Amino acid sequence: MTTPVPRIPLELPDDLVSTDWLAEHLHDERLVVVDVSVLGIDSPSGFRWVSGLDDHLIEGHVPGAIFADLIDELSEPGPYTFTRPGLERLARALRALGIDDGTAVVAYDASIGHWAARFWWLLRSAGFANVAVLDGGLAAWRAEGRELETGFRTPRAAGEPTLAPQAGYWAEGDEVRRIVRAEAAGVLVCALPPADFRGESGRRARPGHIPGSVNVPVGSLVAQETRRSLTGDALAARLAPATGGGAAPIIVYCGAGIAAAGTAFALRRAGRSAAIYDGSLEEWLADPEAPLVTLA
Repeated sequence: MTTPVPRIPLELPDDLVSTDWLAEHLHDERLVVVDVSVLGIDSPSGFRWVSGLDDHLIEGHVPGAIFADLIDELSEPGPYTFTRPGLERLARALRALGIDDGTAVVAYDASIGHWAARFWWLLRSAGFANVAVLDGGLAAWRAEGRELETGFRTPRAAGEPTLAPQAGYWAEGDEVRRIVRAEAAGVLVCALPPADFRGESGRRARPGHIPGSVNVPVGSLVAQETRRSLTGDALAARLAPATGGGAAPIIVYCGAGIAAAGTAFALRRAGRSAAIYDGSLEEWLADPEAPLVTLA
């Protein structure tokens, strides 16, 4: 009886891959491409997040891409919108997507990459290292006139992915409070737009930011024309408010932990460790006594 030869994993060049690299490797059976797009809509009942599945199926996606649901399947049910899933729930979701230890994963979204960064963060924090984000996402792929596919693609059969929690990726509310009270060193980074940070806009019951925070909006970390991530000196300049604290721990937050993932991902690419306050302002505002600061 012949023993199966183990499959040699596809090596990703970086945490951020180009459209050229993806096009070159698109048909490699060891690669799983995942569309994690989420859309925000205003409805008569108010603002809400909805799955990008319909656009994925009808408007088109990267050929062979599988759609992943960040709202339900990849979030833990509970009082907050995008609570990170436990390892069992995450492993079940990844297997359903065709992801196991023998696959490389490239994630993208139809926005500015923060949804893909959230997916990257979920996997890396659970010990799945062979994952990258597509630089520029679907917008860059479309702008280059590359092939699109419509309809549903059945995921490949997959085994059980090996997952184990990794330290340093997540922060809890108590850690944030200790920094606010000057009981611990740390830099708090708000990834929301400047107007939200100042308290001039936003959909939350109380406006503003957590005291002592600096503002590094996720939207400032990509080129507006191409949606590709900034690099080098341009990226360093945008991250400077977060990195000016020397070796102090960095904790990034936003409204519900998604924009924070984009900013935290950029910090990691720049060589700085950062953790995401997963509950972010949704959890912070659940405490009516939790302080907020406005600059308006």
